[in-house]
Amino acid sequence: MTTTEPRQSAPATGRLLQLRELQQRRSPRADFAIRRIGRLIVSLLVVVLAAFFLIHFVPGDPVRAALGPTAPAGLVESTRIELGLDKPIPQQLFDYLAGLFQGDLGTSIQTGLSVTGTIVSRFPTTLTLAALGFVVAVIGALPIGMGAALLARTGRGRTLNSGVSGLLGVLIAVPDFLLSVGLIALFSMWLGMFPPAGWGGAQNAVLPVLGLALGPMAYLARIVQVEMIKVLDSTYIATARAKRLPQRLILLRHALPNIITATLTVGGLLLSGLVAGTVIIETVFAIAGTGSTLVSAVGTKDYPMVQGMVLVYAAMVLAVNLVVDLILITIDPRTTIAEG
Repeated sequence: MTTTEPRQSAPATGRLLQLRELQQRRSPRADFAIRRIGRLIVSLLVVVLAAFFLIHFVPGDPVRAALGPTAPAGLVESTRIELGLDKPIPQQLFDYLAGLFQGDLGTSIQTGLSVTGTIVSRFPTTLTLAALGFVVAVIGALPIGMGAALLARTGRGRTLNSGVSGLLGVLIAVPDFLLSVGLIALFSMWLGMFPPAGWGGAQNAVLPVLGLALGPMAYLARIVQVEMIKVLDSTYIATARAKRLPQRLILLRHALPNIITATLTVGGLLLSGLVAGTVIIETVFAIAGTGSTLVSAVGTKDYPMVQGMVLVYAAMVLAVNLVVDLILITIDPRTTIAEG
């Protein structure tokens, strides 16, 4: 009588058990971070493909459009060969992706310079402008929103509260370019306090940063006000008041930490908007950053430069969103994991 030996499945079973054990050991924070990084990678891939096909969706010949109708046919053809646009689209996509991995975003049609070099030279200005705008927006929004909430909660200073609410509404509604023009007219032409354009010193930075930050600051102050009113009506604030704690201590130790999560969440979204808003601000104030370079490239139909700028701006926005998510998972893991 012959007996059939069981299959040797112990190694496979052992590997499955190890994988399950690793999954059980992995914390919810790690799962959240992995999901967010995965979304970032997928989004970057979509942006890269969109940036590549941007030049192929343009009606007509993009090289002819960039060089102008009077450009010699030989120059147009040589430029097309130089940019690799004479190759089949799959080969162009392969070359484009290979260039990205090497940090090569192509060559500008108008200047003949490297797109990567142009971005590297002008990117610090844009990043500084966006960072200063974000800091001013948050620092201004917190006291304004908390003060407005206290006025609304206590019923005191109704006229002042109405004036603050009206001013915040105006700042939210007015477009950035129109607000920037108003700042130039008031503080530069009329009062003569700050230069109307340029970048490089503290005085040159005041008006561009204000033009970029005032709208987001007003919107964030509204969010802080709403969240602060909810916190002031909560049970633990009533308990703190029953213990006769000083008002300053109640606000800073008990109220402020509970509005930070909502403030950072909205602030992160606003930071993405601030990065995109630098395009308008740099154009209005004649600042030589990536935003003004993008506007100039669009005007001259410099498609390789537009491709590179679009890719960089999209990567900046995605990176900002990822950083904000990671900060939120550290500060308030329960709420962030439940929402994400």
